[in-house]
Amino acid sequence: MKVAVTGANGFLGRYVVKELERLNISPILVMRPTTEVPTSLSHHLVVPIDIQSPPDNIYSLMHEPDVLIHLAWGGLPNYHSSCHLEKELPAHFRFIESAVSSGLENVTVSGTCFEYGMQSGELSPNLIAQPVTAYGEAKASLHLQLNKLQSEFNFSLRWARLFYLCGFGQGKNAILPTLEAAVKNGDEVFNMSGGEQLRDYLPVEEATAGLVSMALETGRTEVRNICSGKPISIRKLVENKISEEGWKIELNLGHYPYPTYEPMEFWGKL
Repeated sequence: MKVAVTGANGFLGRYVVKELERLNISPILVMRPTTEVPTSLSHHLVVPIDIQSPPDNIYSLMHEPDVLIHLAWGGLPNYHSSCHLEKELPAHFRFIESAVSSGLENVTVSGTCFEYGMQSGELSPNLIAQPVTAYGEAKASLHLQLNKLQSEFNFSLRWARLFYLCGFGQGKNAILPTLEAAVKNGDEVFNMSGGEQLRDYLPVEEATAGLVSMALETGRTEVRNICSGKPISIRKLVENKISEEGWKIELNLGHYPYPTYEPMEFWGKL
């Protein structure tokens, strides 16, 4: 089976490549022409394509894969930037449209829990998207547009709504890397919110195993949460990490306000 992956050089993408390798699949990596290919990925076939200005023959340039795992997306971690709607959304739709119009039959796209907006509690993938951020709105709109595109072209679409991930190589702005940086900096206290909000965290290795398994189920169209299904408070998440690592740092709870674009309690339904 031939599998193409966009965003392979990102946090999630690197683990997706590892999972495909574990399954004895050598992925075709779609990267920006200006990207310096890491040594760890250089043994794979790399196809330089600018998603913001995609050529007409995308499918053939990607060596006509059986499956596309589309992880690429710009503008993060600014969830409110207008670029998600004005730049990212149209570019990613054109990219996928070009591929499926030329013969690509199986597409898996990384969605986001931000599509659910302020809906709280256990969130089923069957819920109607009600995004309140530009990022969530752009992803939800892309999903709707691709669903509509299925009436024009014969392809299956698997939409993977990612909740919170954790693991080595995560972006520095995430809560656990921020905590680790504070410890390494010798800080005596760690400034955070009140920490009582409930979130859904999943180790990135487990997330990618689920995502890749979903992508390889060819011929199916579905929406699935990539999540643990188990809520945990941010305070407990941080305290667990401190205990596991044996760090000495005090929590300054309530230093930051709770985010206004997320409900206090939400987690995914498996």
